[in-house]
Amino acid sequence: MPSPFRSSLRAFSVLVLFGMLDLTGLAAAAETRFAERNDSIAEKVQWLEAARARGDYRQARALAESIRHTLEFEEQEHGRLPDPLSGASLFIETQRLPVDWREWIRGWRYAKLLRSEEREGLSRNAEPVEWILGFPADSLGSPAREIRVVRLDGARPGEVRSQVSEVRRRGGEWQARVTILADAEARERGEWMVLFGNPDAELPGYDSDLKVTGEGVGLDIENEFFKASLSRQMGQLERLAYKREHGLELFAGGDGHGEPPGIDWAHDYVTAGDFQKMRITNWPECPDYSVVRGPLSVVVRRWGFPASPLHPVFTPSRVHIEVEYRFYAGTPWFMKLGSMEVVRDLTVGYLRDDEWVFSGMSFNETLWMGRDGKLHVGEVPAPQAEDLWGVGFFNRTTKDAFIGLFLDHEATGTPRLPHSGSPTLHYRWHGQLWSRAFFHQTTLKAGAKIRQRNAYLTLPFDERNGAPEVESLRKRLLSPLTWTAPSNLDFRFGKAPVGRLARPGEAGDAPISKSALWKALEACRDVQLYSALPSVVELGLVRDIRVRGETVRVLMTLPHRGRPRAGFFSTGSGGNDAPIRDVLLKVPGVKHVVVDTTWDPPWSSNELTPAGRSKLGLESNDALRR
Repeated sequence: MPSPFRSSLRAFSVLVLFGMLDLTGLAAAAETRFAERNDSIAEKVQWLEAARARGDYRQARALAESIRHTLEFEEQEHGRLPDPLSGASLFIETQRLPVDWREWIRGWRYAKLLRSEEREGLSRNAEPVEWILGFPADSLGSPAREIRVVRLDGARPGEVRSQVSEVRRRGGEWQARVTILADAEARERGEWMVLFGNPDAELPGYDSDLKVTGEGVGLDIENEFFKASLSRQMGQLERLAYKREHGLELFAGGDGHGEPPGIDWAHDYVTAGDFQKMRITNWPECPDYSVVRGPLSVVVRRWGFPASPLHPVFTPSRVHIEVEYRFYAGTPWFMKLGSMEVVRDLTVGYLRDDEWVFSGMSFNETLWMGRDGKLHVGEVPAPQAEDLWGVGFFNRTTKDAFIGLFLDHEATGTPRLPHSGSPTLHYRWHGQLWSRAFFHQTTLKAGAKIRQRNAYLTLPFDERNGAPEVESLRKRLLSPLTWTAPSNLDFRFGKAPVGRLARPGEAGDAPISKSALWKALEACRDVQLYSALPSVVELGLVRDIRVRGETVRVLMTLPHRGRPRAGFFSTGSGGNDAPIRDVLLKVPGVKHVVVDTTWDPPWSSNELTPAGRSKLGLESNDALRR
């Protein structure tokens, strides 16, 4: 049976052929460029203002949402990562490596060389490390599939688990964030290699103790030390359960101020005249966010303007707030990064960027740390109250503890920033609490910004010998390993490991040619883009191909949540007469095809191939922004 799409197309062609359909007007209005297929933000703002002026609030709100989506796309195209540790042009061909290493990494053509140095005299165990790296786009098909990290020296040279995220494609190069967990002895120099350029590579599928469940920002994140539960409503840290002995669970009881209570209450500010408090915990839903989920780290970023207790009656856009949680595999602490930026001049009753509340009586003693990095037990002396760099609680009997380490706390364009937050064991209505409030009854100018970077430690604390461990952690976090990218091969290569780096099918040894499979997939097109007809390969929808005997397993994503039915591409529907399953079964040797789908990470325009960008009219990133 011919598809309805093909039948309609034949009928359309007949009408044109016999002159029964005049296309001259359509030709004059044809959209051939990206700018003709989209409307600019300036145009949408103009239409929004016109709709609002005539009282058409539904259209105005629809335009506001459309502007948001346009900005989302612009960020995909123009958002940048920090400057790379190693740029796209800095790499070598692997054929220059020692023979035993060339054999061990067979399948990978290129390598970046990196060097680590431990300068503080502190041993490191699974220290989270993040590199920003650049790669030439013509030598790397998929950063997520192809990148491998290898330790060249040390007691155990070989593959190191890695996580690739926040991939950007900018013209002729890729940019990506690569995360590893690095070990180092005190004063040790380490030699590392980042491999790429293997079209047969598969997603490595590393395992760890880091597990994530849930959707959006309402996640449960756990490792071997704790389970953190984020609010299903707005993503704030709501509960923290320890995985030791009696399984202490930290929570804030009651009904808050009408919002769901959590243990992390910041960020917020009191408006002029002490009229109301604007809170991110008042968000009815998270206004905007991004989530990175992987085997080594989970990063939850949220941003927006805090909400009024009477939202949306009061919706001032005066202090923009960003909060980021970072959780790592095998790590008994997590990070919070935050910022508060003043958008227009305003007077505040005060601002607050760190507050933690614990109901019940889990703890019976307080801790604090000064600028010198020394940890103390007991109340904070008055002269120290505005120069705190760590606070917390512990229980003398159970050893349970929760300690905040303030690693960075700085401000620009503001009066002097105090570093307060003395812990309180018995605070009415709350229980145990610390709160860092500042700039009381202060006028702040547009552009003023407050930043923080904190670590929160969940390990048990023994009063007799616990301080050195906490102090050492703070030193390690403030002075991480130093990394450089040498431009030569002056490296210490240990003996290559036994065996090989490649999994079965990654070194050109798949029983069915992967290049033939990728070529076949070019016939599967998105027929909903009627005239462009890009393939699933050109759109970057295929994330992975695995060959196991006569079975081919494909992992794909979908363009967006409005098209969640993968069967359109995998088995055929809606005019798609060349679905993935059918085109792959035509490849010699293929007997079975399995198609799996994932939303993680969400698809973005960075996954388009150059051919795909050309078909969509997106040849140049710079040509898109108007």
